Amino acid sequence: MRTLVLGGARSGKSSWAEHELLATAAASTDCASDAAASAVLHYIATARPWPGDSDFHSRVKEHRIRRQAQAQEHGVVWYTVDDVDAVDALASPKRRMLLDDVGTWLTHILDAQGLWEAPRGSVAPWTHSLVDAVRNFPADSDLFIVSPEVGFGVIPEHRSGRLFRDEIGLLNQQLAAVCDRVVLVVAGCPMEVKAAS
Repeated sequence: MRTLVLGGARSGKSSWAEHELLATAAASTDCASDAAASAVLHYIATARPWPGDSDFHSRVKEHRIRRQAQAQEHGVVWYTVDDVDAVDALASPKRRMLLDDVGTWLTHILDAQGLWEAPRGSVAPWTHSLVDAVRNFPADSDLFIVSPEVGFGVIPEHRSGRLFRDEIGLLNQQLAAVCDRVVLVVAGCPMEVKAAS
């Protein structure tokens, strides 16, 4: 099942998605017969901290520590993929995957391709590739995709902020259309927006 997990900054969306993927693995009927495969959770990390940005490095470290604690508590292994693009990682699907998060992935694409001053929609070839990769993810596997919901605030003052808000909003709509389930996390509380059929 493909689950899109939306939420604002520090809403608890990442920890909720991690917890749900752990619960999905624990509840799996094949845990006893296929324990080795079931116990590995693949974490696609999209964050690319800038050298010297100690705050962002601390955030990444906090996520790693949380996953290590979960691994010890639940007897699972978090396998972190942080050296390939998310689209490439999804092209080699694993039984249980977590992509965290789409916002930092989009920012990296906008940076790498020099698209901050480009017309809106210029990032579409990359976002369409991500949506296609999610659409093609095997139905018998679990994929949790974490993405920021930025549409609740004021219109950003700068063009780059408006561009990001518009592009991530459109991308979230496209991902929601191909996902089986959509959950919005607010203050650590999940609200199901789209239920799996």
